[in-house]
Amino acid sequence: MAPIADRRGGYILLKHVDEMRRKVVQRITPKHKAVFGQFMTPLTVASYLASMFPPSMLHTCRLLDAGAGLGSLTCAFLDRWVTGDFGFKSVEATAYEIDDNLRGHLARHLASYNGVKPHIIAGDYIELATAEGVHSEGYTHAILNPPYKKINSNSAHRLALRRVGIETVNLYSAFVALAVAQAAPGGQIVAIIPRSFCNGPYYRPFRDFILERAAIRHMHLFDSRSKVFKDDEVLQENIIIRLERGGQQGPVTITTSTDDSFVDISTNEHPFERIVFPDDPERFIHVPTTTEKSTIELSPAVRCTLADLGIKVSTGPVVDFRLKEQLRDMPEDGTVPLIYPRHLSITGTVWPVQGLKKPNAILRNAETEKWLYPNGFYCVVRRFSSKEEKRRVVASVVDPAAFGDHTVLGFENHMNLFHENKRGLPELLARGLAVFLNTTAVDESFRRFNGHTQVNATDLKLMKYPSREALTELGKWAKQHSELTQEMIDEQLGKLTA
Repeated sequence: MAPIADRRGGYILLKHVDEMRRKVVQRITPKHKAVFGQFMTPLTVASYLASMFPPSMLHTCRLLDAGAGLGSLTCAFLDRWVTGDFGFKSVEATAYEIDDNLRGHLARHLASYNGVKPHIIAGDYIELATAEGVHSEGYTHAILNPPYKKINSNSAHRLALRRVGIETVNLYSAFVALAVAQAAPGGQIVAIIPRSFCNGPYYRPFRDFILERAAIRHMHLFDSRSKVFKDDEVLQENIIIRLERGGQQGPVTITTSTDDSFVDISTNEHPFERIVFPDDPERFIHVPTTTEKSTIELSPAVRCTLADLGIKVSTGPVVDFRLKEQLRDMPEDGTVPLIYPRHLSITGTVWPVQGLKKPNAILRNAETEKWLYPNGFYCVVRRFSSKEEKRRVVASVVDPAAFGDHTVLGFENHMNLFHENKRGLPELLARGLAVFLNTTAVDESFRRFNGHTQVNATDLKLMKYPSREALTELGKWAKQHSELTQEMIDEQLGKLTA
């Protein structure tokens, strides 16, 4: 498609760039994509990111696009400028791109705009931005679709970031942190990134870094996981966020759409204390999709912490691939039960399971003893669910009767277990806790701040629960029923919270 001239003498190139993106995506090998963590921005998404910037009458815009690819995001921003949406007289566009195969296209695209001074930097953004310490580069705007790739703890990237006070575990969060650090006061940063930074212990330093230096102004959620980067077959849940460097935090705009067509956008505004709860030491970032508070938030009957209940939650300590020599497919002399999620349901426990494709037992010896728990009743929550599952929080009850004369149990790492100082819970408390955690209200509340399919022990620690007495009553009710449906569970919680 030929570029379209506009009244400023520039060109609206975005459709042309998107056609190029489709061709390039087809040629990129999975290995090449994995090396760079590279997922290119579709036209509709690029245009929406550009639309999130507020109007500006600055004389000169200093724009950063770190990991620019073909230039889709910068072109979307410049298209908005050339149509008169910004009052800039000129734009200085700094675009970093590490991939030699893309920089030629990028240079040609940016050179097509009159009044733009492009500065294309070949190389690794993290390496170059941290080389002499991080300080403000005076960027007034930054637009980002950063790479998505884990950073190993002893990698050059991790060490370079650590030297400038940035502690994080993924390239995407590193790019955003650096962009915030390099922005001018009042600088606007818009980025599309995985939602996983919103919670969990690994992203706590990143959340602290961002919240101490910027205000959250706007977040956009997609109802569909699979549509945003469908050409790259990405199923990660993404969020678009706008930050203001050094801004005074106020209410936050939350928008949602089904997918990247943005045809059904809904908009709400929320006070910041509903985004980051004032009493939350982990500073989880919640993204409420309605102005109405959840059942859990509203209920005076759901106000207890685990500490109030005298309960702890821990990740299952047996990491099977590290203890391969200690594992056995089926029980034999000298072994004890090893519990996986497949052994459990809300109403009971089945062990051992033939054909499980996982070991049913672990040797009990000096090497494994420290990982074992006394046999007893426990409430267990799966750490992982598939992307297609309706529920994130799936709780089950460990019933000691299933293990015969065994006095200790092994819990595999793919689950979190509730316990009393590494001992089992009273039966009715364990059953009541499982009922509560399996309610629709808990799942909906959890999804507000959890953007991935993992449920961490930290997430469960920060939740609020009914009292110990109320949970015990739920346990009594549950024990009277051989089968529990979702409707029954939700109805019972409704009676508790009424």
